Amino acid sequence: MPVSALTAAYDLPPATKTLEDHRILHAFYGPVPAGQRRTPMRELISTVLSHRTTHRDEELAYERMLETFGDWQGVVDAPTAELAHAIRTTRWPDTQAPRIQEILRRIKAEFGEYSLDALAQWPVERGLAWLTDMPGIGLKTASLVLLFNFQKPVLPVDTHVHRVAQRVGLIGPKVSVEKAHQVLLAQLPPEADVLLNFHKHNYWLGQHICFFSKPNCPACPLKGLCNYYLEHYGPASAADLAAVAPEWTGEKLH
Repeated sequence: MPVSALTAAYDLPPATKTLEDHRILHAFYGPVPAGQRRTPMRELISTVLSHRTTHRDEELAYERMLETFGDWQGVVDAPTAELAHAIRTTRWPDTQAPRIQEILRRIKAEFGEYSLDALAQWPVERGLAWLTDMPGIGLKTASLVLLFNFQKPVLPVDTHVHRVAQRVGLIGPKVSVEKAHQVLLAQLPPEADVLLNFHKHNYWLGQHICFFSKPNCPACPLKGLCNYYLEHYGPASAADLAAVAPEWTGEKLH
């Protein structure tokens, strides 16, 4: 029987919890609008720039890079030290600059242009293998590009999604970020819309409620499912379950 958001159910199997997580957060945040938020090239390069970097600093680095060098060919041809200076707001510009240049060279060599549009026609496994073979691109980044831009049935798992999944009990405590991509994907319908919403909703929850340190558990809509809540607060009462901070509902998040 379906579990409502106002009924505690801590002992559900992980696969059932995963579906409940999706249902509750979909109601809490609302559906993520369909369609690309960024072009495939921007999604890829911006995600590379974003590692351990704030969204603001990632955007600034991307904009400075193209303002300085004009286009992707200009970025490839730029002295690496000058590119590193242009993206200096990222965490490791001296590492990211040569990586970005090598990624761009491989894209041009594969497709004859600085475009990833051909990935739309590739099978998922081929796309994942090709992307993750490039320097600085892991499974999360590859999955983001394929899901966000080409609606492929993959699930990106970053540190926020991973933290929420472990605390709630969607995955085991020893499941790595890398392994969680496959474990969570197997527990969800293989539909791009579902996977996009699951990723974004759990990402937002991890960013704004389920913090690494001092999570705001009383405001969380998943408190009736969450193993972490049960361990630290005990079983949630009906009053606890209803006490979700209204300012989170419908908030505009990126």
